Amino acid sequence: VLREWGKGLYQIPHSIRIAPDGHIWTIDSASSRILKFTPQGKLLLDFSIGEQPKRTSPFVGAADIAFLPDGHLLIADGYGNARILEYDAAGKRLRQWGVPGTGNGQLHLPHAIALHTDGTVFVADRENGRIQHFTREGKYLNQINGLGKTFSMTVRHGALWIGTQPFHLPNGAPGWFMKLDPASGRVLGIVDSPGHHSIDVTPAGEIFTGVRPDQLLRFRPR
Repeated sequence: VLREWGKGLYQIPHSIRIAPDGHIWTIDSASSRILKFTPQGKLLLDFSIGEQPKRTSPFVGAADIAFLPDGHLLIADGYGNARILEYDAAGKRLRQWGVPGTGNGQLHLPHAIALHTDGTVFVADRENGRIQHFTREGKYLNQINGLGKTFSMTVRHGALWIGTQPFHLPNGAPGWFMKLDPASGRVLGIVDSPGHHSIDVTPAGEIFTGVRPDQLLRFRPR
């Protein structure tokens, strides 16, 4: 361990993302708290989304974050609220979109969010078993079906990478990492994995994920 920070700040640390400018953003899915750090761990911004519904589960907040070219944030507020929120870089809410449901453009636990270079917003509509495509403003464009229950996503090297599992099995069951053509949804590559809740892909094409309670998995391309 070279460095650590954040002790006492989290209830359920759920997502960690590195913005294009190198800053590190984290999301707590119990408190719906968003924290921004320098790479050295200095806290720069701290705000809470709020409006959390009452649930018996401790998971009642936001799930993931993506970064727009102008520095704005897109946040998947998936646990309890089926919506996507846009914030400016200072933590001010600008708009929201998405409603609960199973129809086109509706959401049931948006668990991950990723942004394509062409501006398309990909949302892992986890409990509906699909990946939906939207504009930045929330206009429904298309969807990818039949790939299971998607937990994690990222866009790297022009491809959409996802972590997913069979739809009919309990959450956390073994599943796969897949490399997709973002336009067609065609599967370009697949690897079995015991964990898929998070995903990051290096410039060399290596896949990293964390598996509870204390494992880090690394996959090398063939």
